[in-house]
Amino acid sequence: MQKYSGLEGYTVITETADMSPDRHGGRAKCLQRLVRLGMPVPATVALDFDAVHRIATGQVPDLGPLLTVFNDMPLLSVRPSSQDPDWGGPGAILNIGMNAAVHARLKDNFGADAADAMYLRFIQTFAVEVARLDPDLFEEDEASPDAIARALAAYEDEADEPFPTDAVAQLESVLRSMARAWEGTTARLLRQAKGAPADAGLGLVVQEMAIGLGPGESGSGVIHFVNPETGHFQIRGRYRGQSQGRAALSDGDDGILYLTKDARGPSLEERCPEVFKSLLRWGEVCRERLREEMEIEFTIEDGQLYVLDAIRVARSSRAAVRIAVSMADAGIIPREEAVRRIEPRALNELLHSQVDKTGRHDVFAHGIAASPGAAVGRIVFSSRAAQAAAARDEACILVRRETTPEDIRGMHAASAVLTERGGITSHAAVIARGLGVPCVVGVSEITLDSRARVLRTKDGRTFAEGDIITIDGSKGVAIAGEAKMLGPALDDAFRALLSWAEDICDVGVRANADTPADARIARDFGADGIGLCRTEHMFFEDDRLTVMREMIFADRPEDRAAALDQLLPMQRRDFARLFEIMAGTPVCIRLFDPPLHEFLPHDREGVRQLAEALDKPVSDVARRIEALSEFNPMLGMRGVRLGVTVPEIYEMQARAIFEATVEAGKGGTPVVPEIMIPLVSAKREVELVKTRIDAIAARVKTETGTDFDFRLGVMVETPRAALRAGDIAQHSAFLSFGTNDLTQMTYGLSRDDAGRFMGSYVQQGVFPEDPFHSLDVDGVGELLHIGASRGREVDPDLTLSICGEHGGNPESIAFCRQQGFNYVSCSPFRVPVARLAAAQLALMPCGGRSVLKAWD
Repeated sequence: MQKYSGLEGYTVITETADMSPDRHGGRAKCLQRLVRLGMPVPATVALDFDAVHRIATGQVPDLGPLLTVFNDMPLLSVRPSSQDPDWGGPGAILNIGMNAAVHARLKDNFGADAADAMYLRFIQTFAVEVARLDPDLFEEDEASPDAIARALAAYEDEADEPFPTDAVAQLESVLRSMARAWEGTTARLLRQAKGAPADAGLGLVVQEMAIGLGPGESGSGVIHFVNPETGHFQIRGRYRGQSQGRAALSDGDDGILYLTKDARGPSLEERCPEVFKSLLRWGEVCRERLREEMEIEFTIEDGQLYVLDAIRVARSSRAAVRIAVSMADAGIIPREEAVRRIEPRALNELLHSQVDKTGRHDVFAHGIAASPGAAVGRIVFSSRAAQAAAARDEACILVRRETTPEDIRGMHAASAVLTERGGITSHAAVIARGLGVPCVVGVSEITLDSRARVLRTKDGRTFAEGDIITIDGSKGVAIAGEAKMLGPALDDAFRALLSWAEDICDVGVRANADTPADARIARDFGADGIGLCRTEHMFFEDDRLTVMREMIFADRPEDRAAALDQLLPMQRRDFARLFEIMAGTPVCIRLFDPPLHEFLPHDREGVRQLAEALDKPVSDVARRIEALSEFNPMLGMRGVRLGVTVPEIYEMQARAIFEATVEAGKGGTPVVPEIMIPLVSAKREVELVKTRIDAIAARVKTETGTDFDFRLGVMVETPRAALRAGDIAQHSAFLSFGTNDLTQMTYGLSRDDAGRFMGSYVQQGVFPEDPFHSLDVDGVGELLHIGASRGREVDPDLTLSICGEHGGNPESIAFCRQQGFNYVSCSPFRVPVARLAAAQLALMPCGGRSVLKAWD
């Protein structure tokens, strides 16, 4: 075994020592900060990453010089110090240096019981954690001279050598064991799962023990000063008398004291008031000087306080927001720092109800986490049943093989949605996120039997309609029975954080909102307007659906126009309500998009009911439905293609928009509506629709005697539209990239079916991430870049945005900012996430991590 001398790679932790987390790890650097603050930290030496790596490869140093830092015959502990505490590391080893001589000295100073307990515990820990011997051989519970003798004998029998008694040999073995454990395959995979690089380094901290055993008040504990679930001030932790390390956190009540005065029993505050006051003072010092809520690990030795370590208090997302905001309010950190501290996606925990993590849950199915939040309800298998449950004020979970536009009313009524099929941008996922309804899709582990009205799981269980289940849309699981829930946390701290983020944000954040309820949520979350209103969702109410079907079955243009005249006042009311709620902020209305077949029934009973409503034979209705069917309707007669071939639909919608604009103007709210043409592929399509819309605008102005402005733009959803953006921009005030369909068409993937294999693709490295979840910068991103560049070559003032589900994704927002987009638009409940992500990017020196490619 190679040896080298000196203290190379070793640093005695002092106020002025040259140390950094990148070389010595977070724990070592934190201990230096505690020393600088004047805390009573025992003598400590830090080993840097290079030194630990050398030890792992067999280059063990001469430890003699290191031990001179401590007192004669010291007892030491060794703890890991990774760069990021969340990456973990091997467990701490205490009482290194124990042997018969030290044991005898400890008996004189602290008593036989304390000395025996320390010696036996060290032998057991060394044997199992360092020598890797069979744990079953070292299960003695009661410390005594005989137990120590048996443990030493067991070690010698199993290891074929006596237990090491030399402190240098013991320390050498401990350091080598911990270093090799860090570089082992299992540890490396665990680190990488937490986001650590494969070659992440480990530092080690060697610290003189503070003995928490013996005469006087002695023991160990941890203390922090906030509730980790709520973030409110609260003294929490545990203290155990006659204990070492983090034994206070182990099970059992022996030696446990309350920290603060408590009628139920003795407390540390009463027994050691000066120590308790010191802990309170050090907690406040950490908060003010380290600018963080810290958990302090301490030991009391005969009434003397020692601070062994301090770590950031683990906290929920709602607690993290309150802590950051309270520190900013107290002037400890600037508001910008408070905004930087919160992970944007963590806001989902605040916006929705969540399953309480502390309970035990019977998970019966796993799927794709499509819409965050959680809900409890009774199973229903149809939208009609969901609406009936809502009428009874009864929470329900809508379970479908997959949803269609006809299910929207049922989704509105349901507390959550579960589908057997679908992916992250399937119909169920997109609509559920817009509604703020928890949703799990792609649950291939279940099978639905619609006739028997049951769902069966792969383990043979059956759930019938009316059974209570819990859906956790944040985790993508279904839970049997009623799980304990935590409510949303839209409190003052949350709103303050959003307000600060809005002040910092340099890119607009709008909401995809189709109904007045969606619009109110968007306004409540501070959206800059509506970036996408999908008008087709307004046609699925019962009274409108019948009229819509009459229009579809009309044989002549005048008959279609007559049917649409019935829908006109309904649409006008819809738009007027949106304009009123949005109070002058932009509202971008997408003209009718889906294929007409989505409005027609697909089962025999539905066809019969439609025949009755239209007073036609069932055979005629069935033939017409068959004639309207398409092999691939999502690439067929939809979007602008309907607007060109059945112009009456767009003309009715344009008139409704303009009449609602005039009505809103009379109420004192100036409105400049934005009208968006979907699924464009050619300039001529825009020219044809624009001509008709301009004509409708002129007529409404003449009829009402009112002048108004509007903006006409295009939703870029096809690769050709992105490539020909320069042509299209000649007739467009804005281009809004619909990244859901654009991704689907670029990849040739069905966004409803890709969930079946996407997990396997990502796992095997075919795609780095699900392209429907995180924007594909290499492919789809290049189309966005081309479209944006060519569009602005024609019109430098062209407004650019994305309105697909990627609009709420932080990485996608970074790309859009770097491309000079004006705003992003996302589901109402993702507006806070997008706002915070955009603000954090604005605070970064270069606007966030670069995602630009060589083609830029």
